[in-house]
Amino acid sequence: MTRAAEGVPVVLLHALSLDSSMWDAQRYALERRGHPVVAPDQRGFGTSPLGDGPPSLDTVADDLARELDRRGIDRAVLVGVSMGGYVAMEFLRRHPGRALGLALMSTRAEADDEAARAGREGFAALMADPVKARAVIESTAPRLVGATTHAERPQVVARLRAVLAGVSPVSLAWAQQAIAARTDATDVLRAADIPAVVLTGAEDQLVSAADARAMVEALPRGRHSVIPGSGHLPPLEVPAATLAELDALIAEVVAETEDAR
Repeated sequence: MTRAAEGVPVVLLHALSLDSSMWDAQRYALERRGHPVVAPDQRGFGTSPLGDGPPSLDTVADDLARELDRRGIDRAVLVGVSMGGYVAMEFLRRHPGRALGLALMSTRAEADDEAARAGREGFAALMADPVKARAVIESTAPRLVGATTHAERPQVVARLRAVLAGVSPVSLAWAQQAIAARTDATDVLRAADIPAVVLTGAEDQLVSAADARAMVEALPRGRHSVIPGSGHLPPLEVPAATLAELDALIAEVVAETEDAR
């Protein structure tokens, strides 16, 4: 590995309902290779307090910018899965020029339509009822992972259920409302002239192939990769395959950096 490759910072942004621990396998591997890795708990999840601001992805993107500033990191490869992808795109909008590369996983650029927004708002409303909230949260687990994971990786399903059991309904409501209010990010992707990959699990029940194609078409240097045997959460379901995709993206970033010298 070249000195340039060892110095590439990487940001790992987690999915809705989870926390930064979903990236443990990739974070440890990247750090062993010399990459500075920023894998924050987004506000309201893991160890990060929710705060008292109104629901907004702007706020989460600005949280990330402050964390990068605190660590003295100007630019980094952005990697976001599901909600983390929405945050990555909002970061691109609000803090242009700070991304070296981009990986968007199990996410979409389009804003929610009226039905999807209503569904998120309805979910958020249910979080106010302790009994209903727990039932709704538990019911989401089966859809987050693919059929192969259900059949062959019971430890992943158990880990996912354990994380969901500890999530705050208030934080979930806040995040769902923030996601529902997001704007279309297609213009942001068109302006992102950096190495980029759109990753989809072959068994994802929540994000379609059409969503992925739309993002790839918008990205000036985007490519699409389908990850076999995975649903909505490839970092948990197929950690090695996910890491391989990140390695390939980082290699593109390094090659571009070295060519510019």
